[in-house]
Amino acid sequence: MNTKNNQNSPELARAEQPAELTRRAMLGYAAAAGAALTVGSSAVFAQEAVPGIDPATKTITIGAFTPVTGPVPFYALISHGADAYFKHLNDNGGIQGWKFNYILKDDGYEPSRSVAAARRLVEDDKIFALVASIGTAQNIAVIPYAKSVNIPVVSPVGGSPKLVAEPNIFPLLPDYALSGSASAEFAINDLKKKKIALLWVNDEVGRGAKRGIDLYLSSQKLETAVATTFDYSTADFSPHVRRAAEANAEVVILFGSNANLAGALRAADKQGYKADWIAPFFTADPATYSLAKSLLDGVYFSSWLLPVDSDDESVKQYRAALQKYYPRDPIGIFGLNGWTSAALFGVAFEKMLKANMPLTRESLVEALNSIKNEKVGGVKTVTFSKEDHRGIRQETMIQAKDGKYVSVRDYTPYPEVVFNANPG
Repeated sequence: MNTKNNQNSPELARAEQPAELTRRAMLGYAAAAGAALTVGSSAVFAQEAVPGIDPATKTITIGAFTPVTGPVPFYALISHGADAYFKHLNDNGGIQGWKFNYILKDDGYEPSRSVAAARRLVEDDKIFALVASIGTAQNIAVIPYAKSVNIPVVSPVGGSPKLVAEPNIFPLLPDYALSGSASAEFAINDLKKKKIALLWVNDEVGRGAKRGIDLYLSSQKLETAVATTFDYSTADFSPHVRRAAEANAEVVILFGSNANLAGALRAADKQGYKADWIAPFFTADPATYSLAKSLLDGVYFSSWLLPVDSDDESVKQYRAALQKYYPRDPIGIFGLNGWTSAALFGVAFEKMLKANMPLTRESLVEALNSIKNEKVGGVKTVTFSKEDHRGIRQETMIQAKDGKYVSVRDYTPYPEVVFNANPG
């Protein structure tokens, strides 16, 4: 899909289920300097051809792989949010007159196809950077190729410590161990409850969350009252809820899908089991209310993103842009994730222009590493450094209330014992 030249892509629309910028970076362009090209009020020196940069038309081409087909086509909603961000910029003059050509390629959510899609984007479409590509395993699979061609990977939508270990990769989505520990810390320090049941999906999401929760509880000389696993396909949560009730758990932390959460809440209601529930950010979505109805009221969500109902200016822009460019999409957390992931590239690109940096991939990396406690899209603060690519260092707590999602605790740093731990 081509953001600059195309309107709403029917193919993607069907997926409804749903910088201290260093002197070195400037010197790298000295040999290429010649005539000056005016950009806004600043002068950017002419340079050798860089993939994805067209000074004549002031167009920058970027791209991503996304699952239009395969087992999770609704993840394309994330890509719709990213695409809406670039469309919104283009329709409002771009950034200092630069417009964005955002190309999406289907990978069916298969890591091998993700590598092939990345290769086509780089070698055929000549993109400047990968921006907001979808999937943890998929982005991990692309790491060797991305390193070999030295292409920046901006906001890969996946939560793994492997994605923060590379100098050319800048993730926003936190390691799930951090989100898990934030949930446990909230239960103990804010809810004042220590008997915690953990229901976790048996994949990298659940395993990461369990690692963080166990580590934090251990630091408090506690352990889970009960921990039980399930699959995304699990529909009957009666046994899981029964075990939590028998353990007298006061809080249930569930890391799984919105369907899993709704199923567990229905089982708890049927059994008359009362507890506080905490779930991950990606379930704080209107679709979850459709599944769980009023049972969702009162559930907490530890989230690096602001609520989709927030009055934050960027979140309001997201809601309006999504309604304009993808009117058939629900205004939810997936789209806001994509919008925010794309916004990280926008913030870094604007830094490059303001600092009169040559438009190269090396400068993009430098600009990203210069981001310090800055507002980016639907997240309060983002920080990167050359030594640490964990862009998100704190989370807010959201609660479901009367069909909406509201913040009930301000952004709080992740527990140090987990943030400073070696990745598991």
